[in-house]
Amino acid sequence: MSEKTAGEPNRTLMTGFRYETVATKGAQINVAIGGEGPPLLLIHGNPLTHVSWHRIAPSLAKRYTVIAPDLRGYGDSSKPDGGEDHAAYSFRAMGQDNFEVMTHFGFDRFQVAGHDRGARVAFRMALDQPQRIERLVALDIIPTYNLLSNITLGWGLESYHWFFMAQKAPFPEKLICGDLDYYINYKLNKKGVGLSIFAPEAFAEYARCTTPEQIHAVCEDYRATVTLDLAFDKTDREAGRKIECPVLALWGSNSHVGRHLKPIEAWSQWTDDLQGFDIPTGHYPAEQRPDLVLAALEDFFGGRKVQAASAA
Repeated sequence: MSEKTAGEPNRTLMTGFRYETVATKGAQINVAIGGEGPPLLLIHGNPLTHVSWHRIAPSLAKRYTVIAPDLRGYGDSSKPDGGEDHAAYSFRAMGQDNFEVMTHFGFDRFQVAGHDRGARVAFRMALDQPQRIERLVALDIIPTYNLLSNITLGWGLESYHWFFMAQKAPFPEKLICGDLDYYINYKLNKKGVGLSIFAPEAFAEYARCTTPEQIHAVCEDYRATVTLDLAFDKTDREAGRKIECPVLALWGSNSHVGRHLKPIEAWSQWTDDLQGFDIPTGHYPAEQRPDLVLAALEDFFGGRKVQAASAA
């Protein structure tokens, strides 16, 4: 098994941002913060870090105070013990970290964009404390309940890691950590699109942070998803609860979401104020087509109707 440990972080990718470590009730959260204006929270996905926003965050910081944390278990944030029921890695626990981060910086209400796991965290935040979320953008997901209640062969084959990483510890950890360099290269090369969509400096950060400690935390994340998170969503779905703020759903036409799922149909069950469309990318739209993502976010967070990419 690899003995790799994370090296020194690259602080140059997030141009104009400063860094703080914010202590929440359950973790130490690494946060990049930059800009001035209304607060905007950006939450990354797996197996990434906050630098996945580096191609759009500096532009957003011209209009907003942008806060980009590493989720607990990821990047340079701490990796607390998940507990017997993995509750420390539920989207609710991760969402609470982010609420506390925003409170730390003096923001009670804010807008949020999330990608992948980060979008699931933002989804849970909007349901748990709707009074704090003004607008929500979700990149390349459908809600967890809809996803796990309607698994298809095509999606399952592409998203094998959901069920592999959710297996009992330490089975997936031992196999993945046998060759971490191979793992991160394979994981980020979705459908053979190639690693060229990532800036070399950003990919180096993702590889730096792919350590045995992070792999265990990510596995705990997926264990929580198929147990606690699914149960939370099911309870809310059966109660008829919906997200109260406006929602923008964006997904890659060549991602597992675009090829195998019905995003508008799924999201419509959770919100009465929805915009959404696909963009010509794979699973990492903010890095592959930052121009399209930035334009959509600027319109949506500015309160304007968002133009579909095909019409842009």
